[in-house]
Amino acid sequence: MSLHLGENIPAGGIPVLYSFRRCPYAMRARLAIHAAGLQLEHREILLRDKAPEFLDASPKGTVPVVVAPSGVIEESLDIMLWALTQNDPENWLQNRNDSLDLIAQNDGPFKTALDRYKYANRHDNDPETWRALGSGTLENYDSILAQNAYLLGNQPRLADMAIFPFVRQFANTDRAWFDAQPWPHLLRWLNGHLTSPRFTAIMMKYPKWQAGDPPTLAPSA
Repeated sequence: MSLHLGENIPAGGIPVLYSFRRCPYAMRARLAIHAAGLQLEHREILLRDKAPEFLDASPKGTVPVVVAPSGVIEESLDIMLWALTQNDPENWLQNRNDSLDLIAQNDGPFKTALDRYKYANRHDNDPETWRALGSGTLENYDSILAQNAYLLGNQPRLADMAIFPFVRQFANTDRAWFDAQPWPHLLRWLNGHLTSPRFTAIMMKYPKWQAGDPPTLAPSA
């Protein structure tokens, strides 16, 4: 786990979560925190205008970041594991190694294809080529979900919650195209997550945080 000591760690107080609402990495961290029943001080960051306290905690400058009494956790998957290791009432960590294998595929080849599809103007490439490459992973998910309600069986696991925000991002790049694909099981899985009370809870809007603001505890139940 990527954890180091920082200068603005709360002294025995509630951990701080630096987040950005629309970031898929931050979404999956918030999903795990919510599932674990934890409440952190939520500090909403604007990526174009980052609070100096955030950069002091994590000079890499990307969300999510948790500042806890034990140290600073800078990677979304590490934050998920940190939260669920404290409390995992829904057994998301069951089949942990299988989840981590699927997440590695998501965070590697699929995320590369997603970025080059969604942000084609940044990469000077043909987005349809990368959409086709990413679609191979989505077709595989649909095949798995034809047999089970979730990626590793009939209950959600770490893989589902870590991967879902990126499938959402892929779908939203061209939702009409996505909905027209022959992936009924993937669509059912995605829409189930999108309409869940948990997703609604972790997608609450918060104003940009700045030093001196009263603490905001989140996510709400």
